Amino acid sequence: MKAPDPRLDADAVLARLMEDVERWLAAAPVFLIALVVIVFAWMIGGWLSKRRALDRVGRHNPFLRDLARTTVRWAVTLIGVVIALEILNATAMVGAILGTAGVLGVALGFAFKDILENYLAGVLLSLRQPFSPRDLVEIDGNQGHVIALTSRATILMTLDGNHLRLPNALVFRSVALNYTRNPTRRFEFDVGIGVEEDLVHAQHVGIDALRTVPGVVDSPPPRALVMALGDSSVQMRYHGWVDQRSHDYLLVRSEAVRIVKEALDTENVDLPEPIYRLKLDGAGPTVSAVPGPAAPPSAAEAPSVERPKRPSGPPIDTRSTGDLTEQIDQEVRKRGGADLLDHNTPLE
Repeated sequence: MKAPDPRLDADAVLARLMEDVERWLAAAPVFLIALVVIVFAWMIGGWLSKRRALDRVGRHNPFLRDLARTTVRWAVTLIGVVIALEILNATAMVGAILGTAGVLGVALGFAFKDILENYLAGVLLSLRQPFSPRDLVEIDGNQGHVIALTSRATILMTLDGNHLRLPNALVFRSVALNYTRNPTRRFEFDVGIGVEEDLVHAQHVGIDALRTVPGVVDSPPPRALVMALGDSSVQMRYHGWVDQRSHDYLLVRSEAVRIVKEALDTENVDLPEPIYRLKLDGAGPTVSAVPGPAAPPSAAEAPSVERPKRPSGPPIDTRSTGDLTEQIDQEVRKRGGADLLDHNTPLE
């Protein structure tokens, strides 16, 4: 058997190359037409994506509007690509491309699971609008004012001024507590009343005092409840409602505790401290303290010393402080309006 000639036939190679060039030149007009179709489809998609009809679709939701524009543009472009393949007589390639795209989509879905999950959660949150900008919310134990909702994260400013980013998937799954949705918010605090005191009188004294606190609304009215019997006192719980639109919740609660305490002192209502009975063991020097009620010492055993009453200072201003208002405004200006939340959108 004769071995093939290892020498390169330059003429044959050149002839094949020329045939390929002639074939590509012959198909160039078809390729040019297909390219023009794709470019034209891209331009038509861009023109359609800017129509006012799409603006009406996402009128109250900028995120939905952008999503609709992008979807329309790429859908029209995909139609142009399919037509271009038909012009090139590459119909079989369409099925191969779609099959490859499906496999690639599954692979990318697993690789970017968290990103896609946060993106889809951002879409749903922008549609549902569970909170508005500047609302005070608590999500998964994190409390702060809402600054913005992006396609991947919900941005909060905590009460101590820190910047907090929560993944949208976490926000969507978690229980969200919105303190701002209802303009009035209830506060409460407990006071120990002496066991020998008139509890009804103590209730009325505290309720009347709460009505004088700036920021406490008349409806719902303040209330006082007898909660439990302690070792040396009766647990009384006072609560009232604050109008958060004009007053600060913590300042009103602080002022309410002070005013109720002063009112009870003025009415000579006993606010006993915890009392302990000491049991001395005669067998040794050990001394044990056992908590329990005990009779107060007599005047002879513990003479009282009257303290001079100090003049009280000016009343505390309980109006809303707006400590974080300037910082939140700065964050909003930095974002340049890139927010998926809208004050005009119906809330969930």
